[in-house]
Amino acid sequence: MSRLELVDVSKRYPGGVTANDRVSLAVSAGEIHAVLGENGAGKSTLMKLIYGMLQPDSGELRWNGEPLVVPGPHAARQRGISMVFQHFSLFESLTVAQNVWLGLERRCSLSEVESEVRRVGDQYGIPLDPDRPVHALSVGERQRVEILRALSSRPELLILDEPTSVLTPQAAQALFVTLRKLAAEGCAILYISHKLGEIRELCQTATVLRAGRVVGTCEPARESTASLARLMLGETPPQLQRRPGTAEERPAPREATLQVEALSVDDDPGYGVPLRGIDLELRGGEILGVAGVSGNGQRELLCALAGESSSRLRGSIRWRGTDITDTGPKERRRLGLRFVPEERLGRAVVPSLSLAQNTLLTRPEAVTRAGFWRRGALRALASRLLAAHDVKAQGPDAPASSLSGGNLQKFILARELDAAPQVFLVAQPTWGVDVGAAAQIKSRLLALRDAGHAVLVVSEDLDELFEICDALVVMAGGEVSPRLRADELRADQIGEWMSGLWPRARDATRREERHVARA
Repeated sequence: MSRLELVDVSKRYPGGVTANDRVSLAVSAGEIHAVLGENGAGKSTLMKLIYGMLQPDSGELRWNGEPLVVPGPHAARQRGISMVFQHFSLFESLTVAQNVWLGLERRCSLSEVESEVRRVGDQYGIPLDPDRPVHALSVGERQRVEILRALSSRPELLILDEPTSVLTPQAAQALFVTLRKLAAEGCAILYISHKLGEIRELCQTATVLRAGRVVGTCEPARESTASLARLMLGETPPQLQRRPGTAEERPAPREATLQVEALSVDDDPGYGVPLRGIDLELRGGEILGVAGVSGNGQRELLCALAGESSSRLRGSIRWRGTDITDTGPKERRRLGLRFVPEERLGRAVVPSLSLAQNTLLTRPEAVTRAGFWRRGALRALASRLLAAHDVKAQGPDAPASSLSGGNLQKFILARELDAAPQVFLVAQPTWGVDVGAAAQIKSRLLALRDAGHAVLVVSEDLDELFEICDALVVMAGGEVSPRLRADELRADQIGEWMSGLWPRARDATRREERHVARA
């Protein structure tokens, strides 16, 4: 008997959009069941129906063979259903332990929850300080909070929506051990991911959605990554378009557009990672990758480069030789620096505003000198971005919160890339994006580089960094490793450097040589 069964479940949104069309699937106790589909295929809507956040228009849910009605998330948790969201549902002003506490159905004290956070984190290899406020955590650390909260409720059905999107390969493998253990204990798991390799490694069964309908089921272990991609997309995904030739045959990178020297940022304890003595160069015609475990200063580095923390900086940031250390984000955008943060909802976009209105956050073209915005020009800009970058949305007036995670990422990238940046900073560029869209995003980053512009990519996906980057550095403890060409680094060496174990003497010598040369 299935733990959970969906029979001909449909969900329609206002405006005639059918998110799920007579979907049927079943997951048994102890089974890890994948739900696959491209961005906008209806996966997240289906999970929200199971969790009680939405109600089906037709069809039936069954729990252990009995009809199931889930009026809301509270009822779902009481039934034993937990969910880890792709877009986090955390209270940023509260601590890790307080967020976990709010999600528990059983009664216990906050001190007991703090102990439980430490115990579960250590047991499953996802340690967190229970006293840290959520707003001070990186995206990867927030993902761990969501996972910890779900595991602490001891679920009978666990729904995971892109749980490894911002986890390192090591952390993802630790999570897989946890999930296999939960499955062995009888927990049923529904697993959404665009990382087809991990689907093949982890899941026993997969249900494939396309345009809201089930188009097939399979055993992922018997499929190749390419065949899974074809099931999802209905065609072979586009190949990544790289500049031809070896690294030696490509044109040498230009002089540094953005130059960082001895950059330090002191943050209040518990509110971020301090940066210490960072030297960095972003050169035209080059993609520089930043690897590292989430929460080691990547977010703070990007904020400093984008001008969001200029008041707390020590050291210098130069734009083609001109000091811009004290300038803010608006001035840096005017120079040609564009930034896509890892936090989509609430930072890159305002969820309740329309896509057209969200263009105003970084694009002033539709604003008059008097400060009024021109509705027609704004909608035209948003419409052009949606069409040019194949973003699936209900037009420029659709709220940002209505887009799937992958389509929202495509819109944010479109808004910034369309501004023709000279320096482009992007964190987790393909987080939660399907294989076809990921190839498009990577191709656009490569095209920007090939046009002679500088690109900085922060990612915890090492395969992605090796695929598109010309040079790499590693961040650990708020410091940056020596810079090496991507083809000079090995994955195991990066893993060692993630612990801060890089040759610092050589790094210090290079820094001194640069200062002497300038003098």
